[in-house]
Amino acid sequence: MAAPSRRGSQPFDLSAADTAPELDDDGRAVRTGNLWTCVAHIITGVIGAGVLALSWSVAQLGWVAGPIAMVCFAGVTYVSAVLLSHCYRSPIAAGGGSDDSSSGKTRRNYTYMDAVRALLGRKHVYVCGTLQYLYLYGIGVAYTITTATCLGAIKKSNCYHAHGRGAARCGSGTGEQHLFMLLFGAAQLVLSFIPNFHSMAWLSAVAAAMSFTYATIGLGLGLAKTVGDGAIRGGVVGVPVATAAQKTWLVAQAVGDIAFAYPYTIVLLEIQDTLRSSPPEGETMRKGNVVAVLATTFFYLCVGCFGYAAFGNAAPGNLLTGFGFYEPYWLVDFANACIILHILGGYQMYSQQIFTVVDRWFAARFPESAFVNKTYAVRIVPGLPRYGLNLQRLCFRTAYVATTTALAVVFPYFNEVLGLLGALTFWPLVIYLPVEMYCVQRRVRAWTPTWVALQAFNVVCFAVGTFAFVGCVEGVVKKRLG
Repeated sequence: MAAPSRRGSQPFDLSAADTAPELDDDGRAVRTGNLWTCVAHIITGVIGAGVLALSWSVAQLGWVAGPIAMVCFAGVTYVSAVLLSHCYRSPIAAGGGSDDSSSGKTRRNYTYMDAVRALLGRKHVYVCGTLQYLYLYGIGVAYTITTATCLGAIKKSNCYHAHGRGAARCGSGTGEQHLFMLLFGAAQLVLSFIPNFHSMAWLSAVAAAMSFTYATIGLGLGLAKTVGDGAIRGGVVGVPVATAAQKTWLVAQAVGDIAFAYPYTIVLLEIQDTLRSSPPEGETMRKGNVVAVLATTFFYLCVGCFGYAAFGNAAPGNLLTGFGFYEPYWLVDFANACIILHILGGYQMYSQQIFTVVDRWFAARFPESAFVNKTYAVRIVPGLPRYGLNLQRLCFRTAYVATTTALAVVFPYFNEVLGLLGALTFWPLVIYLPVEMYCVQRRVRAWTPTWVALQAFNVVCFAVGTFAFVGCVEGVVKKRLG
């Protein structure tokens, strides 16, 4: 090591210079992501529980409108993703503002919320945050419903295998479904207090593996049944109903389910933030969008269409729990177990984002409160280290899990709840905000051809989203009122 300078400067350490970590232009560790990691992250973020409702959606729309709707949503998702990918880097002025790009400097927007804040201002942040956290909360309700359905399916599948299909003793009532929901809620309450559970590296890997597994099993079973039966079921206009109004509401719910299955806008910029800077992140992201949307659309078309071909107008709301498939019973059980494992971790991955925001808000709002800031060392299990218990976290997380469970008990409607969540966020988060941010970022002037095209895209998607939302609300209310 060199001797220290008499001028008071730090000693110059050659070995330290050689081992200093490489940093990106924002001072963070250098990103190493490439096109294929980008594609993998997108597909992992898109494919989930929504894929299980696609066969039902195609059944409501029919052989013509069903595939067309999925292709249209794929196109909308791609356009939205391209618009948003341009917003990863926003210009900043020499003084740090964001209203002057003449300095040539840019800053990274690490998350969707960061981009909204940088390009549209605080008012839009409030709207975006409210919808985003409402969506995350709704995911907890939907996951509770899905888990109870899967647990019931496993029980019924084994009972049918042992006693024959349709055996009276294999029936299940609402009481059993409510019990499964309460068990899931209890499990999530425990997981909510495991430190850093949501950020464990293995969690996302397990969730991705499980989602691919059960989706592929659903595809395989649908294909096998179609080939085995030697017939393609279904019709051009889908499930026949008594009145045009009923058909309209079912179509709206199907559109909502497809809207839930596709977009990945909320996590797009976080994925883009993993990409290396050369070639530019936006260029890699746009290529990744093409590959991922094409792959996902092909997979979704296969799942939705083969499921509809196998069951026709009797396609179940959840492909793996509606008991169109009976054998091999162990494979159906395994697929449902994969769904449950995926959801156990997925619930925490979404909910912990809300927990983090609430914890920070309480700490900033009540800095002197012992209830909020004090941690008590409590020995819960003899022989294990003491657990740091915070009363505010205990109360809020317990209330959070309890309310998601209670709502699932009151509204246990898989397709309608998924469609409601998809329709609720489709226009504001997937369409409106990306369009507005793109126009600010690229300085698109009013009434230019680009502006007119984007506003037309905006208006059409607003109409579709509103139609789906109203239909899903009607479905939930109708089922709740009997």
